[in-house]
Amino acid sequence: MSSPVPRRSGSAAAVPVAVVPVTAVPYVLLAILAVVTVVEKRSAGESGSLLVDLALCALAAAWMAWCHTLHPAWRERVPVMAVFFTVLIGITAVLVVRDPWFGFFTPAGYLYAFRVLPWPWQPAGVAAVAMTAGTAQAYALDKSTLWGVAAYVAVMAANAIPMCGFAWFARRGARQNDERERALEEVREANRRLAATLAENGALHEQLLAQAREAGVHDERQRMAREIHDTLAQGLTGIITQLHAAEHSGDDPVERHRHVTAATRLAKESLSEARRSVHALRPEPLQTARLSEALGGVAGRWSALHEIPAQVTTTGTPRPMLPEAEVALLRAAQEALANVARHARATRVGVTLSYLEHEVALDVRDDGKGFDPSRLGAGVVGAAGVVGAAGAPGVDRGGFGLVAMRQRIESLSGTLQVESEPGAGTGISARLPAEQAEAGA
Repeated sequence: MSSPVPRRSGSAAAVPVAVVPVTAVPYVLLAILAVVTVVEKRSAGESGSLLVDLALCALAAAWMAWCHTLHPAWRERVPVMAVFFTVLIGITAVLVVRDPWFGFFTPAGYLYAFRVLPWPWQPAGVAAVAMTAGTAQAYALDKSTLWGVAAYVAVMAANAIPMCGFAWFARRGARQNDERERALEEVREANRRLAATLAENGALHEQLLAQAREAGVHDERQRMAREIHDTLAQGLTGIITQLHAAEHSGDDPVERHRHVTAATRLAKESLSEARRSVHALRPEPLQTARLSEALGGVAGRWSALHEIPAQVTTTGTPRPMLPEAEVALLRAAQEALANVARHARATRVGVTLSYLEHEVALDVRDDGKGFDPSRLGAGVVGAAGVVGAAGAPGVDRGGFGLVAMRQRIESLSGTLQVESEPGAGTGISARLPAEQAEAGA
């Protein structure tokens, strides 16, 4: 008999029927065979046998209609389908025994076997259908002899072995298809997760960009605040001091002229430094000189302006530094000297630049009146940042000096320390890692 096209795989069957719907094929075959039976039995005058055959055909049609066609949901219920298939094959076997031409109904049995039986029961169902087909094909053999039995067994094997092998190959193909489907689904799921991750990363990237922009704005504001304090604020303070001195110089035109000249020079220097700060350029003293020489020039001009001796000392072997490190140390020295002039009432100042093995240090000390360092922890730093640098507490409570110095030094992984004692002067020490400095070589 002809072999069916497998329908589908899964828990209840193997492979799909491609051409004719499985629900129609059995009824068509059964109807054709019923007509053949009517013709054969009437011509042979076997009316009684014809009625039995037609009753069996009607029973088979009703059984297929009730269990399979009219109740599609039952097709997924394995026990129900097992009973349905067993009873249908039993009816078919009875018809084949009675009339061998009902062997042509076995393709319907193969269709149902591949459709409704799960693995591993499917090969058993296929073998049962093959035995029914073999019985029909071996109908004319004399089974009372040994050769007849052998021929019957051979016919059975010729039907069962190929069909069971076909069922096995169909099962393997179905499993491969299922594995491919699972792999594709895993790929689709991975793609969905990747898309979700990319979307999440995109959102995080936007958030990081926004935070970076905010941080950049904050850093630029801090930079401008430090530069304004180090240039305009200090310059204006010096100018005001010189102009006040000129007002109190009395009738001495030479002294008045000296203070006015100093104020004019401070204004020009402050304007130049402000322009350089706006464009984020290095301070002018560092443009043409090394840090030690620039410190000497700054201390010399400060000493001439305030008439306080300032000594600059360099120890160790000078070496190139990062521009940011040089600017930070130079600005720290300028701030410390400015604080000495405003608050310390010192008679002399010492500035020491030390190139040590693991760090570069700047120390500024004065012999002024000093202050109590414990007041730094009580809000002096925040309210009067310049106090801790070199002066007395309680002065210039709106100052930004120590805060600016700390920000500069700590941004380069350095440290800033303040030491003072009432009546014993004040010292400020700024230190930067030597590796940070050597990186600029």
